[in-house]
Amino acid sequence: MIKSLVSWIDDRFPLTKLWNEHLAEYYAPKNFNFWYYFGSLALLVLVIQILTGIFLTMNYKPDATLAFASVEYIMRDVNFGWLIRYMHSTGASFFFIVVYLHMFRGLMYGSYKKPRELVWLFGMFLYLCLMAEAFMGYLLPWGQMSFWGAQVIISLFGAIPYVGETLSLWIRGDFVVADATLNRFFSLHVIALPIVLLGLVVAHIIALHEVGSNNPDGVEIKKNKDPVTHIPVDGIPFHPYYTVKDIAGVAGFLIIFSLVLFYMPEMGGYFLEDANFVPADPLKTPVHIAPVWYFTPFYAILRAVPDKFLGVVAMGGAVAMLFLLPWLDRSEVKSIRYKGIIFKTALTLFVISFVGLGYLGMQPSTPVSTLVAQVFSAIYFGFFLLMPLYSQWDQTKPVPERVTMP
Repeated sequence: MIKSLVSWIDDRFPLTKLWNEHLAEYYAPKNFNFWYYFGSLALLVLVIQILTGIFLTMNYKPDATLAFASVEYIMRDVNFGWLIRYMHSTGASFFFIVVYLHMFRGLMYGSYKKPRELVWLFGMFLYLCLMAEAFMGYLLPWGQMSFWGAQVIISLFGAIPYVGETLSLWIRGDFVVADATLNRFFSLHVIALPIVLLGLVVAHIIALHEVGSNNPDGVEIKKNKDPVTHIPVDGIPFHPYYTVKDIAGVAGFLIIFSLVLFYMPEMGGYFLEDANFVPADPLKTPVHIAPVWYFTPFYAILRAVPDKFLGVVAMGGAVAMLFLLPWLDRSEVKSIRYKGIIFKTALTLFVISFVGLGYLGMQPSTPVSTLVAQVFSAIYFGFFLLMPLYSQWDQTKPVPERVTMP
């Protein structure tokens, strides 16, 4: 019966073909390590966010007078509403943790280099879409930090010459952050951006499977195939080998996720700020306004520049640099395993600067913190802008013809 059903479906839809091309007969390098968990974990968190978001919208009211109360109703009166809300808010932070680690793996092993430039670009568009999704979702609880955080971020668009004020007005839908802003952010967060996000995920996976997965050695396994079977000699079927491995990774991830979810869902104010448990008050500004931790590196770059417009340019440029990475790296090798001390030092300094900027973005601005942020910002941009030079100067090691096992 099952074979007949599958055959019936195959005559009308390429079910078996899709299964074979993207799982059973998709050959991945056999030397994947710990860093290759985060792609599948990002997909898992996306599913968690979509499912919990659907249940939250069943009781949420996108109305400036009712939004905060509806969130409190979900937390206190809806069966397991507190769990769904915390899964969604904690899931947002875990989404960025997983994505940042996934991007770091790409930096280490050169997953952005030829022939994977388009895979990287799709991933970066996913990152942009995810930031927009998180920002708009952050306003919806209509707490103090949600309201004022949105007020500050939207006002930044006003620094753009000629069109800034008009653009800010268009984004808000009003002269201040108000009910119109909440409604349009809700519609974008719940409908428009998830559709774009899912489309980019599909494009990212299709592009990846077209050129094949990278590996810790940066060796192209498609260049070395068995002459009879035409199967990469250093490849193994993604299913069942990596599906089983990913299940183990998912189990470990869910243990950590559950510990945070049940014991410290607010993570001391880093995942959910104390001010967001107070209803939004347009007449009372919080003492310190800062975005959620996953935006703070770019917020720190913004504050490090004295001029508002140049600060906005620097913040946008910090993200734009990531898009240019495939063309900035002139090294002949992909993986950090075979790159020299210059690249390893540059990447270490980049990570330190990114983490440092993230911390400084959460702290009140002082002359000392601004100076440190300026130093870290210079290191951040130096990593990209100087890459065409130091990636060519770097002393690289010979890359093996076949993948090496750990």
